[in-house]
Amino acid sequence: MAIAQRPDLAVETEGLAKRYGSDVVAVDGVDLRIESGTAYALLGPNGAGKTTTVSMLTTLIEPTGGSATVAGHDVVRHAGEVRRRIGVTFQETALEDDLTGRQVLDYHGRLYRLGGRQRREKIEELLVLVELEDAADRMCQTYSGGMKRRLELARGLMTEPEVLFLDEPTLGLDVQNRARIWDHIRSLKESGGLTLLLCTHYMDEAEELADRVGIIDQGRIVVEGSPEELVEQMGSDGVRISGSGDSAELIRALRGLPFVETASLAGEFVQIGVDSGSRRLAELVAVAAASDFVIEDVAVAKPGLGDVFLKHTGRRLRDT
Repeated sequence: MAIAQRPDLAVETEGLAKRYGSDVVAVDGVDLRIESGTAYALLGPNGAGKTTTVSMLTTLIEPTGGSATVAGHDVVRHAGEVRRRIGVTFQETALEDDLTGRQVLDYHGRLYRLGGRQRREKIEELLVLVELEDAADRMCQTYSGGMKRRLELARGLMTEPEVLFLDEPTLGLDVQNRARIWDHIRSLKESGGLTLLLCTHYMDEAEELADRVGIIDQGRIVVEGSPEELVEQMGSDGVRISGSGDSAELIRALRGLPFVETASLAGEFVQIGVDSGSRRLAELVAVAAASDFVIEDVAVAKPGLGDVFLKHTGRRLRDT
């Protein structure tokens, strides 16, 4: 059943699913509501369904269940209209080494039937935006990784998309180049009107750039909210305990303490949200001892989006 269109939403999915045969479920009923003009980060372990979800939204593959609209158009029934309204940068760079940066942008504009004057003006504007005007007439094979990422960002903007999909836009870049890409993405957000859907492995990237975050695991959205909301749910401070013993019994005991806001198993760790980690540490250790849990390591820190991820997936981002 098609989704009733809402003009305030740039991306909307209902029960979106992708199955391969009878055994493999890549995406299992994803519901998304992404408001126009906002930035949304989709986080998840490898194999969680991020890339498959984005591939369906960008019309590269067809869903086997549910429905989705992008920029007001159904991704299956109106795939051509969706393609005219989106830009995409892929996880792997896809540039022709024997073309110059300017030629890459020009050919992309020609594919979308932009007029000659419009192409030239847009190319100059984008080369300035991504700081490649001095390298525009060099072959792409001479570009560094950071320059290639910036050129791909420019190519994704060549057709003035309503929705821009960024799949790992800073993967493999050094700190300086990551910061430059972030600056470009911030400028796009501040210009207004453009909706961003960002897939990333970097927690600081999502915290820095996204208005809302969705964590996907095993093909489903397991938690969603603004970065601030998700971190607040972890408690004021985070205490992470690892060791040996009955972790379930320890968690039950911890949840009975008035100053413990959350307690859960996150992989091999017991993750605890408390009002003041350093002040409560002695009491937490005493509760662990009373629960016959032998502590091997304990860490106290302000929680971040990485702690939220670990709590809801029980895995680190790059695990398969």
